[in-house]
Amino acid sequence: MKTFEFTIIASGLDPNADDFESRFYDAGCDDATIAFQKGHIIVDFAREAESIDEAIATAVRDVRAAGAHVDRIEPDPLVSLADIAARTGMTRAAMTQYAKGQRGSGFPSPSFKVTTESPLWRWSSVARWLHENNKLSQEDVIAAEAVEKANTEIEGDERFVV
Repeated sequence: MKTFEFTIIASGLDPNADDFESRFYDAGCDDATIAFQKGHIIVDFAREAESIDEAIATAVRDVRAAGAHVDRIEPDPLVSLADIAARTGMTRAAMTQYAKGQRGSGFPSPSFKVTTESPLWRWSSVARWLHENNKLSQEDVIAAEAVEKANTEIEGDERFVV
């Protein structure tokens, strides 16, 4: 078994309730740290499982069993060049050069443009490209794809099952 780290952003429970944290612990989230920030429940997991998919699916199940609504899984599947640099340990300048095609070719196109100065990429696409160019491990690609898949499932089906 391997330990996978990720965060579930949730809502729907009163953080001031006497049993707030114990609800999560009793539901199976004994491998998580629970916090409440800016109106959201933050459940930080370090979950042992055979795969990232299994870790996320069982964590979602346990957070729901505590009575919370699962809003999304993080790390966020949409990233800026600064986010990509931080996740990979490379510089922002290197990421800019990759994105502009000045340092290799075929870097994924942005998925969204918040403004012309702030495009966002799908982390899974960037992770795959970085792996294909020997800059990121296959394990990181699998994790990026698992988080994106889980968020798609959560958005489309409240019964989320892997």
